[in-house]
Amino acid sequence: MVNTGDTAWILTSASMVLLMTPGLALFYGGMVRAKSVLNMMMMSFGALALISVLWVLYGYSMAFGDDLGSTADGGPGLLGDPFQYLGLKGLMEDVTSEAGGLPPMAFVGFQAVFAIITVALISGAIADRAKFGAWMVFAGIWATIVYFPIAHWVFDFTLIGDDGVVTHVGGWIANDLAAIDFAGGTAVHINAGAAGLALAIVLGKRRGFGRDLMRPHNLPLVMIGAGLLWFGWFGFNAGSAVAANNTAAVVWVNTMVATGAASLGWLLVEKLRDGHATSLGAASGVVAGLVAITPSCSAVSPIGAIVLGAVAGAMCALAVGLKYRFGYDDSLDVVGVHLVGGLVGTIGVGFLATAAAPAAVDGLLYGGGVDQLWRQTVGALAVLVTSFVLTYLIGLAIEKTMGFRVDEEDELTGIDTVIHAESGYDFSQLASGGGGSSAGRPLGAPVPTGKGARA
Repeated sequence: MVNTGDTAWILTSASMVLLMTPGLALFYGGMVRAKSVLNMMMMSFGALALISVLWVLYGYSMAFGDDLGSTADGGPGLLGDPFQYLGLKGLMEDVTSEAGGLPPMAFVGFQAVFAIITVALISGAIADRAKFGAWMVFAGIWATIVYFPIAHWVFDFTLIGDDGVVTHVGGWIANDLAAIDFAGGTAVHINAGAAGLALAIVLGKRRGFGRDLMRPHNLPLVMIGAGLLWFGWFGFNAGSAVAANNTAAVVWVNTMVATGAASLGWLLVEKLRDGHATSLGAASGVVAGLVAITPSCSAVSPIGAIVLGAVAGAMCALAVGLKYRFGYDDSLDVVGVHLVGGLVGTIGVGFLATAAAPAAVDGLLYGGGVDQLWRQTVGALAVLVTSFVLTYLIGLAIEKTMGFRVDEEDELTGIDTVIHAESGYDFSQLASGGGGSSAGRPLGAPVPTGKGARA
């Protein structure tokens, strides 16, 4: 029978994670200059639209279909069968494979929103200079070649029936390597961070990078976006328990406290380094903590979560300056927050995991030796290298064929106006005073006159 409580929790969690992508659009949108805000937000909404469709057509099957080449003894764990659930065939009426009473389509929906936000995260690395059409082509190819297979590696677990017979063969990181990644530190954050670094190198620096001030144009948008991300992340992490149970409760608390500690850690670094604790730092620290606790939330204690969050917040605050030292233009610090935060959280499991937590594994600091540490490190580096190399090749191919970057003149003018024929803020009506001029008035609209008209 269907477990209605678990099903309700998973569908609620999926809805919360879906909200994270518009939240990311606000977060990223506030961080860019005013002339690029719509384009930045459109990259998130474009990913939301496109990946939703691709996930249903073949993405879910590539991620969670039986491993290609699998046998009764296992398989290479590299790619799910893209034809097994093509168009989600057989899943609407399938009630025999309900794991723990969860309808298959509930799990399909929950995993879809992970695919969406992973693609959207990359866009922050190439803000202010990417063609929207080229971004959409990249998003579709990248999801197909990079995300769907890596999701299979990390999230797809081999299933064994009560009779001991293998009924489904999953990915190599989850099963053969046995690395712990509860909700996507590798598949989502390291993956997106490495991809962002590769694309930033392919597209090159923004005009004026390192010389001109490129301050966030709307910090309230950034704070609102960070708040929505924090809220949605409880679905992201606690929902990954795939049940309304004790694991979900432990994960919820760890997610809350690690995020708070990371924000404090970032602010402390800012205060000591720059003399000011900023709102941008607070929001960025929130995201850094959420990233770091994602892979580790089922493996650490609440005290371990505080330590991990504080370390991640401080390290990410320091890491965002690496782009100036090494000369790559990661516009909105996808590398500094998601790649570095993902590495801290994933490898941190090898140090801070405790058998008292739901994952029931001891890390190095709890007497477990280096066994889990090397597994975490191998998993993290495998995803990092794979994502970087494949993304670089995809980005380079698009740049050489259709062109990925806008012209210099268009970049200086502003992508919103050139690409979308829109502006995030209509200043013309302010300049006209709202009346006495036709500026900002729809073509053909009558000029207001009489008692109610403003002079």
